[in-house]
Amino acid sequence: MIAESDQILESGGNVYFPESSLKREYFRSSSTTSTDLATGQKRYMTVVIDGQDNQDAAWYYPDPKPAARRLKGYVAFWRGVEVEK
Repeated sequence: MIAESDQILESGGNVYFPESSLKREYFRSSSTTSTDLATGQKRYMTVVIDGQDNQDAAWYYPDPKPAARRLKGYVAFWRGVEVEK
């Protein structure tokens, strides 16, 4: 398990975990960014498990737009990362 919390958020079909719930040993910073018109600039992290990189498999909004303000401090996953609620 790379993150666990009872305080998840759901938005746009994604499940967001509080940053504090991440087990940091499984994450590495990435220089990748993208911009979503509704939420703002997205920053990514690579998930590393058993020495295998899942490039940019986690993302967060360091400074979300006002409509997405509640996502600040939360991280979501994709690219094969299985989320159980």
